[in-house]
Amino acid sequence: LSYVRAHYAELGVPKGFFKDHAMHIHVPAGAIPKDGPSAGVTMATAIVSALTGRKVRKDVAMTGEITLRGLVLPIGGVKEKLLAAHRAGIKTFLMPKKNKKDLVDVPKEVTDTVEIKLMESIDEVLKAALLPGPSVTPAQIEAARPTQTITPPAH
Repeated sequence: LSYVRAHYAELGVPKGFFKDHAMHIHVPAGAIPKDGPSAGVTMATAIVSALTGRKVRKDVAMTGEITLRGLVLPIGGVKEKLLAAHRAGIKTFLMPKKNKKDLVDVPKEVTDTVEIKLMESIDEVLKAALLPGPSVTPAQIEAARPTQTITPPAH
């Protein structure tokens, strides 16, 4: 979120959005076990998609930790994540460049059928994951909201 806030203009987030809106992300423990920061790039991509109206490609999966400066850091479980993506029919898998060494453990059938893109920054992730233009921008949604003028009663 810090990266999106710092780079709002080049990402296409409406000017003043963060001044006028508060945003909080809560990932409760629930019954689903989570381990590590692997969903950082995924959450950042979802936030940018929501704020800009740009859709995320349906055939892409991603993993990676993201720093406050937008660098993509290595994560664990690359083999398992790629196997799951392959089973789900994913065509493109975005992962940290620093995890390239982990690809030796992935079956050839998977690496031959899934396009693996090695990422170093969230900018690269967004370019690969998001479709080019917004379907409807947040500014258009805001502009389409009906406004109501309340006139005080005359005395």
